[in-house]
Amino acid sequence: MPFLLAPGPRRKPSAPPLTPPPSSRPGGESGPSPHRSTFRPDIEGLRAVAVLAVLAFHAEIPGLAGGFIGVDVFFVISGYLITGLLVREAISTGRIRLGDFFSRRARRLLPSAAVVLAAVAVAGAWLTVPLRRTDLEYDVLSAALSLANWRFVSQRTDYLAAGHDQSPLLHFWSLAVEEQFYLFWAPLLAVVVLCAARAVRRGRAVRSVVALVTGALVLGSFALSLYWTEHSVSLAYLGTLSRVWQFGVGALLALLPWHLLRGPRPLRLLCGWGGAAAIGWCVVAYDASTPYPGYAALVPTLATAAVILAAIPGRGERNVQGPYGVGRLLAGRAPRAVGRLSYTLYLWHWPVLVLAEARLGALGWPARTALTLAAVLPALATMRWVEQPLRRSRTVSELPRRGLAVGVSAIVLPVALALVVGTATLHLMGPATPVDVKGLPPGAVSGPSLLGGSAADGPVVPNPAQARKDFPPDRDCQVAPEVTRSPECLFGAVDSPDRIVLLGDSHAGQWFSPMLALAAQRGWALQELVKQGCPLPQLAVDSPQLGRAYRECDTWRADTLDRLRTGPKPKLIVIASLNRYTSNRQLLTSAWEKTLKPLRATGAPIVYIEDTPVPGTDIPACVSGAPDDAAACAFSRAEAVPADPLARRIASGAVPGVRSISVNPVLCPGDGPTCPAVRDRILLYRDDAHLSNVAAVVLAPRLERLLTDSGALPPATAPATPAAPAAPGAEGWTELMRDDFEGPVGSRPSPADWQYDLGTCYPGCPAPQWGTGEIETMTDSTDNVRLDGKGALEIVPTREGEQWSSGRIETVRSDFAPPPGGVLRIEASIALPDVTGPKAAGYWPAFWTLGAPLRDGYTGWPGVGELDIMESVNGRDTVFGSMHCGVLEGGPCEEPVGLTSGPQACATCRTEFHTYAVEVDLGAREVRWYLDGRVYHRVSAGRMDAGTWKRAVDHGVFLILNVAIGGKLPVADGATAGPATEPGHPMRVDHVTVKAKAG
Repeated sequence: MPFLLAPGPRRKPSAPPLTPPPSSRPGGESGPSPHRSTFRPDIEGLRAVAVLAVLAFHAEIPGLAGGFIGVDVFFVISGYLITGLLVREAISTGRIRLGDFFSRRARRLLPSAAVVLAAVAVAGAWLTVPLRRTDLEYDVLSAALSLANWRFVSQRTDYLAAGHDQSPLLHFWSLAVEEQFYLFWAPLLAVVVLCAARAVRRGRAVRSVVALVTGALVLGSFALSLYWTEHSVSLAYLGTLSRVWQFGVGALLALLPWHLLRGPRPLRLLCGWGGAAAIGWCVVAYDASTPYPGYAALVPTLATAAVILAAIPGRGERNVQGPYGVGRLLAGRAPRAVGRLSYTLYLWHWPVLVLAEARLGALGWPARTALTLAAVLPALATMRWVEQPLRRSRTVSELPRRGLAVGVSAIVLPVALALVVGTATLHLMGPATPVDVKGLPPGAVSGPSLLGGSAADGPVVPNPAQARKDFPPDRDCQVAPEVTRSPECLFGAVDSPDRIVLLGDSHAGQWFSPMLALAAQRGWALQELVKQGCPLPQLAVDSPQLGRAYRECDTWRADTLDRLRTGPKPKLIVIASLNRYTSNRQLLTSAWEKTLKPLRATGAPIVYIEDTPVPGTDIPACVSGAPDDAAACAFSRAEAVPADPLARRIASGAVPGVRSISVNPVLCPGDGPTCPAVRDRILLYRDDAHLSNVAAVVLAPRLERLLTDSGALPPATAPATPAAPAAPGAEGWTELMRDDFEGPVGSRPSPADWQYDLGTCYPGCPAPQWGTGEIETMTDSTDNVRLDGKGALEIVPTREGEQWSSGRIETVRSDFAPPPGGVLRIEASIALPDVTGPKAAGYWPAFWTLGAPLRDGYTGWPGVGELDIMESVNGRDTVFGSMHCGVLEGGPCEEPVGLTSGPQACATCRTEFHTYAVEVDLGAREVRWYLDGRVYHRVSAGRMDAGTWKRAVDHGVFLILNVAIGGKLPVADGATAGPATEPGHPMRVDHVTVKAKAG
């Protein structure tokens, strides 16, 4: 905010100016800026108008919804004062001393801001829940570094980041804009003055050059503001470049020769009072529906300029307030007193409001007004004991470097506090790494429980920090508001002629993971056609991100329906949408019919998933504040689960060709007044409206039953599609290796085929604890790895005292690779350790491969590729497969989780042998996972760039069999090895086979 007083001591309005009259100055009328350094009391009063408008807006006082224009008033004042100060210095001295300028700004603005930031950082630790606290400390960092506006731009333009509480530092966006303006404007003027050095004694020359530069910036910035207002209202409102023109209008006031004019007194009066009336009109007439800034910002900007211009002295005048001018009113003692306090009052009022509501809940406008008035106390204290002493200190102001040192200290203090509080909070909440869905317990197929078995004790999954980022792994397929056409967005068996289409808004997108699993089990593709905040029924809505009518939604919807009409017929179309875009049921019914008619014309089965509960509050933040009492975060059923008009019409038979299913009976069970935020240790929501991806994954078995029961989806045991590969054992396969583990009881596996991994890491220990955090030591003892004498290998975890031991063996060969354009098949028949419940806590059996390049120094993971053919944890009756590739964090394989199948139910996998296989098919450019001959997971080359795909699969691999104990994956599943874990249960392997087939 432009809370900068003109330089020099204050003096009464009647006092003579410091500079001699124009006739006595060198250069005559071209001398130092005639807008004079004399203190302007009316501008101090104008600050009062601006800050009171903003305070009224934030207090939500009825009838004053346009008070946000107070920020525009501040920007114009700032441009006027700062430019006048710099130009006067340039004309008087021939240069601009940037060190002096920034020293004055630093000691004037930064210490008071630092006090508020430090107070918020500390108060936030007491008044806010842990997850909100981490957001707040990031806000403190960005505000201290004068980047707050860009942080809030990134949040408000991201539809998927919506649903968070207001930041108590949101108002720092305008301070960041102003400080960024200072950092740009003063050096620019210094360069302009340097270029005009020969004309520095002719003030008119300097002013003319600077005015031309300013005029160009004003026009360019205003044009950008109009464009961004049309396409991204958050960027237009909070962005620096779209606000520069308002500073520029103030700058032009200081640059143009208004002082040479002898304006008629009535014209001055009209100019001043007209500007003041226009400001008042904006405060009353504007509201949240006003497209802003755009053209609407012209009114308060030019009105402020008119008020300032009305009191600029003309030729030979000392002041022009007059008895009837608006400046006379603004220069009164009361407005000036509020104007002096405006900076610190602006700093304090918003944190007081937001932090109070964080503790007390939502408040009405009378309470908000009272809190705003209460903010006067800390504002007065900050002005009295921080701002004024530093401004008036001769010691600090004597040398520019001292003022700069004060400013640097004012930045470092809140940054240090934010880092300390934020780090402690992150440690308290636990890791924010992605959830490994491979370790999730299976969901119940039916019944009142969310999970298939009894929920284990332990923390919620995902934890609140993970939940905030627990989005579906669909990359950029939930297209942003400004996008008008979805990309192809095919997943799974992308070459299959059969596909499931997932269609709708983000409430459809939340079902991506279970739909992909259902498609993969059938060898089908999944196509996702989803747009953020865009109703699938043909309704005209506004976009909060764009700040206007959501025309892109209408274009996207029409294009998507046309693609489905003209493209290949899907096997199934699954639709979902937020059901509260309008409360007009007749309008909604008509809008749905306009969408469903072309969908029915495709001839594909259509299933509507009834909209899930909408909590309306930030669930992860709430749970972070009540980790042991998730019931405290339950929310109102009546508000969260309103009647779904489309579901009711489908049930009544009024919508032919469309089936309806619902998982709400398990998300909000019973008929009580509230719905839970957590069920069976699963945190259900990632924000205030969407399911967490973990919740969606565990709901997959239930969705499959509902879809198959409705007749829309065939069972997963349906015959393979024509695109399925040749069955194992068909002609053309060449056997590269087979081991049936024949040998005497207690003997070792063949050293010609297998070698041991020993200890807790590879040679050189590039990844301690094998990189996964497991706790056993691998040995070559027959206590851990042995043949059973009946044609099977046993890998047995054992324990002596507190020390666990187990076995891990690799194939000697590492050149198992598909021929060019061909297929490599790796297969094993395995019975998992027959242990479950608490006795199995920490068990982690696995059959997998690693890329041969890894043996060259044991570095390069995950880029060299890892294929997990079979894994299971904690004695669950589930198995899963996955692929790792790319880079350590994120990337195409979404590390460290990988591209996983999710848990696959297998009730007899502990008691019987089952066949697990993976095929690397270079011809089809995909990797397929099999359980007893059924494909249940696919990863295609289309999910990554060509280089990543080649590095991951187009080379030799070696095979690994092991049983780990403990580690990250069992912990993610909610259990790890402890006193109750029972040693001695082997993983048994009947045979291992490797085959290849030419393309």
